[in-house]
Amino acid sequence: MNKTKIGIFLSLLLMVGLSSCGERKSNSKLLLNEVLIENESNFQDDYGVHSAWIEIFNRSFGSADLAGCLLKVSNQPGDTATYFIPKGDVMTLVKPRQHALFWADGEPNRGTFHTNFTLNAATENWIGLYDSGKKLLDQIVVPAGVLSVNQSYARVSDAAEEWEVKGGSPEKYVTPSTNNKTINSHAKMEKFEEHDGIGIGMAISAMSVVFFGLLLLFISFKLIGKASVSLSKRNAMKVKGITDKKEAKEKKLGEAPGEVFAAIAMAMHEMQSDVHDVEETVLTITRVKRSYSPWSSKIYTLRETPHKK
Repeated sequence: MNKTKIGIFLSLLLMVGLSSCGERKSNSKLLLNEVLIENESNFQDDYGVHSAWIEIFNRSFGSADLAGCLLKVSNQPGDTATYFIPKGDVMTLVKPRQHALFWADGEPNRGTFHTNFTLNAATENWIGLYDSGKKLLDQIVVPAGVLSVNQSYARVSDAAEEWEVKGGSPEKYVTPSTNNKTINSHAKMEKFEEHDGIGIGMAISAMSVVFFGLLLLFISFKLIGKASVSLSKRNAMKVKGITDKKEAKEKKLGEAPGEVFAAIAMAMHEMQSDVHDVEETVLTITRVKRSYSPWSSKIYTLRETPHKK
């Protein structure tokens, strides 16, 4: 009896595990994102041809490689076409949150992103994406008679569960190789434009920021200057041994005379006008060595020096 219960319990666990594995296919990095079947004036391929296309989206935040994956299409009962995505093309590496576009034109000799099958607008089209191990990553059935010319069947937004028809209105337009839901408006900007269409408020606010910024700088420099003058006076009083502030003020302790400011101003003017002297900053010291030898000394000469008359 206990063995029977254990067997039933293990069977239930196995069934739960299989069912959870079956649901994991929706957690794939790569998803079918948008399909356009009848292309008359929509996006062109690299040959300038209007063809049906299938968009694949990498919803992960890491790169995903489509090389070796399979695209399968069935638009007739019992008839399934398979396209093997070739290896060796660096373009099959889809970057995070980016798209890859495959042309369903039946011309695989035109490149990696041109499939060997086409899509039929008169019937429903089943499209499946498989990995290199033939595991189903994603699938979609495009219903028959739903799409008109230049309309696509796409997810509401990238990797969303809901699908809708795009291309029937300006708000829902076809988006090959880009986000399915693109926001073309900014609520805050539109509200600001509604209340201040001419831009007077923007101009006043911008000038106010600049004015108050300059005012704060003036006050800061004023306070710093006063503090530095007060500190210099205090140091001068300490050096002179004066404690009376009135006496220090009479003797102008800590105050620089006008000649100092004039000299500083003149030096800055000369520096900006490039009229000041450029002094050499490299000092070169040459050592002079005089060797002494008794043979060359005048006191040891071998003959008498002639007398001058």
